[in-house]
Amino acid sequence: MEYNNILIIKMSSLGDILHTLPFAAALRSRFGEAKITWLVHPQFADFLPSKPIIDEVICFDKEGFKRLSLMDKIRYFCKMRQTLHSKKFDLVIDMQGLFKSAVLAAISGCKRRIGYCEMREGSGLVSKAICGENKNAHVIERYLDVARYLGAKSEVIEFPMPNFDEAFESVRKKFGKIDEKYIVMAVGARWKTKEWPIEHFAKLAQMISKDGLRVVLVGGKDDKKKAEKLVSLAGSEAKNITDLAGETTLGELAALIKNCAVFISADTGPLHIAAAFKKPLIALYGPTLANRTGPYADDGASVILTSAACAGCLKKRCSDWHCMRDIAPEVVHGVFKEKLGQIDG
Repeated sequence: MEYNNILIIKMSSLGDILHTLPFAAALRSRFGEAKITWLVHPQFADFLPSKPIIDEVICFDKEGFKRLSLMDKIRYFCKMRQTLHSKKFDLVIDMQGLFKSAVLAAISGCKRRIGYCEMREGSGLVSKAICGENKNAHVIERYLDVARYLGAKSEVIEFPMPNFDEAFESVRKKFGKIDEKYIVMAVGARWKTKEWPIEHFAKLAQMISKDGLRVVLVGGKDDKKKAEKLVSLAGSEAKNITDLAGETTLGELAALIKNCAVFISADTGPLHIAAAFKKPLIALYGPTLANRTGPYADDGASVILTSAACAGCLKKRCSDWHCMRDIAPEVVHGVFKEKLGQIDG
């Protein structure tokens, strides 16, 4: 069946947005002449591809919405409903699969609504869940099953990322010259259980610094204290560490990652930026499943799994947390040295 006016709903998070990019590329290859619109939270809009992949971006400001009074929230929803209705979509694809995306799909005015296999919080009552042969595979393949259902071919995994060249120039202007070869470490994660201990990061940073390379720390504002602690623990080697955690925009963060030599982090949003750019990277996994949400279709990715028997538990809280601590800095540094040798070789 042909569609001429398609809405993708995928509003957050950063990693989830990036995992949806191959789906968007496959959708465009299938519907070459259709208008494709993407509904997203504004803080992630800079990561969406422009034409020819995506024709229009509509933002739903979740954070601003939270601060509104009840009456203003009703007005906001009425305005959003009016906006979506005016577009006259003939297909809505809910790639979020949550209550918030289900509401927006429902008020779109479009009768043809589908979503991917994991439709939660009642979203499956609004949009038809599309389950393909990859329902237990990596999330990118689960998303691509929706494109395949619509007749798209997805033989090549493509991440249509913006170039972020202007953002890199902004980084240079704000923070000074960035070394040609530098290593990016993202020190935080959304779940406490996914974080690699700062003491481990500090020891690894010391070892890399002794290798004669600069380490650039990145993360959100909530990660600033972690980064400062890392610098303090690094001692004399801190002179080769640049702490930019909480100091960059998301676009500048992406630019730093795009231009780095190697990226290192736990399972967090910046990791998926590195994977989308196919950067040499080291990903540290404990409570989450790398085969489901890890770097995908990236030959330069090295995933280090914890040796803990409870690996992959998916717990956000743990009374006996040690899985990430069990990944030794010396092990990570060994993998790093091998990776650096491959780059230099």
